[in-house]
Amino acid sequence: MMQTSSLVTEKPALLNPMQLNLDKFRGQEPIRLLDNAILQRQAARESNARSYPRRIPLVLEQAQGIYLRDTAGQIFIDCLAGAGTLALGHNHPVIIEAMRRTLDSGLPLHTLDLTTPVKDRFVEDLFSILPPGFAKRARIQFCGPTGADAVEAALKLVKTASGRKSVVCFSGGYHGMTHGTLALMGNLGPKAPLGSLGGDVHFLPFPYDYRCPFGLGGDAGIDTGLHYIEQLLTDPESGVLPPAAIVVEVVQGEGGVIPAPNRWLRELRRITRERGIALVIDEIQTGFARTGKMFAFQHADIEPDVIVLSKAIGGGLPLSVVVYDSVLDTWKPGAHAGTFRGNQLAMAAGIETLRYLRDEQLDAHAVTMGARLTRHLTSMQTSHSCLGDVRGPGLMIGVEIVDDRQTPRTGYAPPADPALAKSLQRQCLENGLILELGGRHGSVVRFLPPLIISPDEIDQVAESFQRGLRAALAERHPPEEKMPTGVCMETA
Repeated sequence: MMQTSSLVTEKPALLNPMQLNLDKFRGQEPIRLLDNAILQRQAARESNARSYPRRIPLVLEQAQGIYLRDTAGQIFIDCLAGAGTLALGHNHPVIIEAMRRTLDSGLPLHTLDLTTPVKDRFVEDLFSILPPGFAKRARIQFCGPTGADAVEAALKLVKTASGRKSVVCFSGGYHGMTHGTLALMGNLGPKAPLGSLGGDVHFLPFPYDYRCPFGLGGDAGIDTGLHYIEQLLTDPESGVLPPAAIVVEVVQGEGGVIPAPNRWLRELRRITRERGIALVIDEIQTGFARTGKMFAFQHADIEPDVIVLSKAIGGGLPLSVVVYDSVLDTWKPGAHAGTFRGNQLAMAAGIETLRYLRDEQLDAHAVTMGARLTRHLTSMQTSHSCLGDVRGPGLMIGVEIVDDRQTPRTGYAPPADPALAKSLQRQCLENGLILELGGRHGSVVRFLPPLIISPDEIDQVAESFQRGLRAALAERHPPEEKMPTGVCMETA
């Protein structure tokens, strides 16, 4: 009979080193981004909907920690990390060893929602990091392999429990790319070709301090936003029926790394609780220590009704769950299902990820490393006014790129500069740094490195970013041209 300990608790043997490290990164020849036959076949055969290869044209061959190596032998620092999935980086020894033990054990890898010792351990470990009061009342639903499916499940859950059909979400939000979750998306681009997405969904302004939707900012912007929400929910002429839920990200990731103020979150919790509205918090990208807490909502010291989790919880493998208050557990057997919801390898990897996060206190490490990177970036702001805003908790950081050549309206931030942001992303890649863009007009550079990143590696990320920025600005304004007044340029 299988024993849980043989699957998930033994100390891992060290893997053979893959020789991807900071010294090799620094010692390599200048990077050249060249087309090749594999990239050409990908462009010819894969869907026009493919996205990352258009901006990051690499054929990847090897990975370890924060590093990737392409087929040309060039080494890159990965600050995308599977869109935040790889909390421990690529091929971490404890993850690889957990998967090997699971494969060698004879455990069935596909179990639908039948249980196993690994699944039982995964649930116990996950519940152990929830707020104690919430954990006592919690239930868990395993979903299909993507976060979007977990969001879909959460919507079905709250609508079934409340008998209500409408949902409230926020401008700038991102909750997945399925037909149902697109209805909750702020970005209009993917929605425009589809017409009606179904569902009764209403959008509220998110507290985006740098570009306050009310033109106020600070406490005044927070207070006005909260008043607007409360007024909408109490006004009998608002046109909005009482919603089943309010769905929110504590930090809007794809929306541009926009953190919600703690006071705003606490008040949102009060508003929803007083009105019997489920508060659904999407922790798909923020969960598992990314922001400096195990869950981002813990910064505000609140307890949601529903938590949606994916990405890092599977240790880099596909897994998603919804954890919710048992008072909502009124749906019928089979109300939500998914063929691959019993991914045993992902659960084994998730157990080891969580154990390592806790043992190595990577939540605190994310705070320290995030602060170090933020200091570098804010220092660059003094000589590069095109870096309009640097923001984000832990190792979830965004830099908003603005067109400082234009004079903004009084009290408003300069307009976004998506062309410079795109050039900056490319120039960073040519300096060995993989970054992604997000936010309005694709003008926010996003940093999502693995949580194991070291101080020296943070310094290298900042150095590579600064080199990319200088190159992008030189490309924007060739040295032989006269600089326009107020242009973003180094002052020293």
